[in-house]
Amino acid sequence: MSQTVDRALSILPLLAQGPADLGQVAERLGVHKSTALRLLRTLHEHGLVYRQEDQRYRLGARLFALAQEAVENLDVREIAHPHLVALNERIGHTVHLAVYEDGEVLYIDKVESRYPVRMYSRVGKPVAITVAAVAKLLLADLPDAERRAVADKLDYPMYTSRSTPNAAAFLKELAAVREQGWATDLGGHEESINCVGAPVRGTDGRVVAAMSVSAPNVVVTAEELLGLLPLVRRTADAISREYSGNIPEQEGSS
Repeated sequence: MSQTVDRALSILPLLAQGPADLGQVAERLGVHKSTALRLLRTLHEHGLVYRQEDQRYRLGARLFALAQEAVENLDVREIAHPHLVALNERIGHTVHLAVYEDGEVLYIDKVESRYPVRMYSRVGKPVAITVAAVAKLLLADLPDAERRAVADKLDYPMYTSRSTPNAAAFLKELAAVREQGWATDLGGHEESINCVGAPVRGTDGRVVAAMSVSAPNVVVTAEELLGLLPLVRRTADAISREYSGNIPEQEGSS
């Protein structure tokens, strides 16, 4: 990176701390005021900084517009997919990615198990919202009032004896999920299928998606699947770091 570009970009985090005058910018960059002024003028022309009436500079509206546009155009599935594939290659079990949209939790990606016994889940298909681990993760992150409103409107089919029976039980489980940062479905939808999941978070720390690993108990026991939880959480954290713009740790997607 050229020295000029490097210096110009160094101004942005400085102004993110609050308005600064020409002297402060020059001092922070270690350059003459004329150089700092030239850099500020260039950034101002592009709307990245704004000169106030008191002659101090602050971040410009264009910068915020660009940031918002970038966030809106992020594709969590595209970012997550290589991590899901890597996890699947390591453990062999089915890996899902899901989001919450219009009152439903939908699978948006799936990497199939290497084992002969396969799950019937499909991309684009709603999940069993009262029992699925990914659904618990996504609903647990909703604001309290919205979370309660959603829980009150849901039906609670008893798929198995381990299914969530009512709104009170569901809210109690969501509170636990919110506190611990992970979720399970141990035979709640199908007696023979177990699942562990972890959240994918955006730049503001809110949950934007949830990923999970599922397996039939003829392949792996519930206890053995729970033993994979640290790896699942590291993978979700790696996706979160990449989605939010931070450099992911290499071990997170291994």
